[in-house]
Amino acid sequence: MIDDPILVTEEQIYNWVKDFNSWDICDQACGNLFDRTPFAIEKAIEFSSYDEEFIKRAGFVLMAEYAMHNKAATDAVFIDLLAYIELEAWDERNFVKKAVNWALRQIGKRNPALGVAAIETASRISRQNNKAAKWIAADAIKELKKKEAP
Repeated sequence: MIDDPILVTEEQIYNWVKDFNSWDICDQACGNLFDRTPFAIEKAIEFSSYDEEFIKRAGFVLMAEYAMHNKAATDAVFIDLLAYIELEAWDERNFVKKAVNWALRQIGKRNPALGVAAIETASRISRQNNKAAKWIAADAIKELKKKEAP
């Protein structure tokens, strides 16, 4: 897992993620390498719609890690990602729903404007008729509103 983000190719990212078989390998590769590549957002969006559990998790982990590590990214990048989070909040698989929730919370923690956008997204997610979506929304709202409190 030691590599230079500048040298990583899209093909390499795909070859690695298709072999993920645990959350910790997924999270370490995404949070220590892939989120620093020029393909991070493109891959986050692409992977978020995959059926394979750990590839899909990688999409949302990339969103969370990018939100934490890329201080120069604009709010517009994250506003766009919120739509993918809302779209995929139905996935009941534990490793996916936890990553969806993590991405939502990390985007919301970046600044007050994104906090409001994340809470609004979570409110819409809470109206989905799905147990995973309701959990994702409730947990994110609880944490993001706690951060707002004086």
